[in-house]
Amino acid sequence: METIALIIAVIMFLIGILGTILPALPGVILVFGGMLLYGFMTNFTSLSIYFFILQFLVMVVIFVVDFFASAISTKKYGGSKQATFGAAVGMVAGIIFLGPLGIIIGPFGGSIAAELLLGKEIKQAMRVGFGSLVGVIGGTIFKLFAEIIMIIYFFMSI
Repeated sequence: METIALIIAVIMFLIGILGTILPALPGVILVFGGMLLYGFMTNFTSLSIYFFILQFLVMVVIFVVDFFASAISTKKYGGSKQATFGAAVGMVAGIIFLGPLGIIIGPFGGSIAAELLLGKEIKQAMRVGFGSLVGVIGGTIFKLFAEIIMIIYFFMSI
């Protein structure tokens, strides 16, 4: 049973990592879910409650960073609150209409559009768009790094 549990967990880890890059899937939830499923399938013999508490806390940190990364970076590059909102709307619209490519183009375009609607010059709007893009890419890199650490810790713990 442990081998089957491990295979399922690894599949969920791989899909989770893929979901972090392609935002159609909830990456970190799948990674954590794989660990939890492994725990249930093996009667929690090798993974303690402290392991799961720590992994849950890492998952929460990933969500917080993901939520704020683009907004903070947009603001750092001189963007308005509207640009931050535009980046969020742009990301959702981008994913819907452009698929995975939309995670890059959407926030960039959404923050630029918001700044232009506020009457900012194109140069400033492009700078803010770049800031939004930096936040999205930085957040994704952080999520991947944190998920890989979670997975390594899982294998060290079993």
